[in-house]
Amino acid sequence: MKLLIIEDDKRLSSTIKETTEAKFEISQAFDGDEGLYLAEQNIFDVIILDIMLPHMNGYELLKKLRDKKINVPVLILTAKDSIDDKIHGFKVGADDYLVKPFHREELILRLEAIVRRSVGEFNDNIVTFKELKLNVKSKSATINSEVIVLNGKQFDLLEYLINNKNIILTKEQIFDRIWGFESDTSNTVVEVYASHIRKKLKSVGYDIYLKTFRGLGYMLTDAGENDA
Repeated sequence: MKLLIIEDDKRLSSTIKETTEAKFEISQAFDGDEGLYLAEQNIFDVIILDIMLPHMNGYELLKKLRDKKINVPVLILTAKDSIDDKIHGFKVGADDYLVKPFHREELILRLEAIVRRSVGEFNDNIVTFKELKLNVKSKSATINSEVIVLNGKQFDLLEYLINNKNIILTKEQIFDRIWGFESDTSNTVVEVYASHIRKKLKSVGYDIYLKTFRGLGYMLTDAGENDA
């Protein structure tokens, strides 16, 4: 799971990173422009967003994301504690609102709740699809206790597909999420890795759930349909 922290106070940003890095892969931005640039890549599972930011405030940033139909869950974390501030935050698209100073345990619980509402179960680093279980911490995969060997980004790609099951993910989305939008690698690598995953899933009869949309992308679907 990927978390973007948009907070201009570098000490506080580091504290948030230390608090959350056991459960999330962390990226940080320290002003509104940088935060918007990273958030627009649409490769994060959740964003922690401060309001009082240099160059562009958090309300403006969030409104721009929602106007572009980027629906990544956002937790506003700010010292602005008036009811008008909270109402405005929710109106521009926030999923939750937490006032500074905050308890670390509460921050984690709120992030977990947001993730559950967005992608489903968030439990002890286990991601599931039918009988397929991925342990994000150990990078291991099993189906009915049978081990499936997934190497490096094969695991990351399958995790991304599971977290977005029944949603078509374009090759561009997958590439930006798994390899990074600044990677020098071509996005044709997505097809190679998808093919590898399909072969791994075929050994346990789960390849029927990985649907290919030619020229577009991939979807892990409960329906188990054939390729389009």
